[in-house]
Amino acid sequence: MGKITASRETLKPDPRYKSILASKFINCLMQDGKKTTAQEVFYGAMDELKKRVPGEEPIDVFTQAVENVKPHIEVRSKRVGGAAYQVPMQVNRTRQQSLAIRWLLMAVREKKGRPAHLKLADELFAAYNREGTAYTRRENVHRMADANKAFAHFAW
Repeated sequence: MGKITASRETLKPDPRYKSILASKFINCLMQDGKKTTAQEVFYGAMDELKKRVPGEEPIDVFTQAVENVKPHIEVRSKRVGGAAYQVPMQVNRTRQQSLAIRWLLMAVREKKGRPAHLKLADELFAAYNREGTAYTRRENVHRMADANKAFAHFAW
């Protein structure tokens, strides 16, 4: 296990929406310590989402997109008697959130040739509608856990 950092206690809400989740997402989006650039990308994506979903607040669309990508169950390797089994296990809330953010950002970074805020807006909009690369990844994780249900009795 990685060591627990103080970020959970010290994390301040983002300036525009006053959301802890948005602040965490911006920090994960940030590269080389360039927080202002990460904020420009995130808020640019939020403005784009406002155009695409006129009836909803963009922060609500973002929150729902992250919620839709969160995995509830995943497989973990467990060695039993010399054999490694893929055992389905529940995912705790903090890991669900970090996996969802990681998958969304991975999907955004895989796409090439467009401005980052547009790629992020595309992926968030797709996740909001239960489609896209990050949502597909979540579905694959759930499918894998479902396929290995027979080994659930090894979870202890």
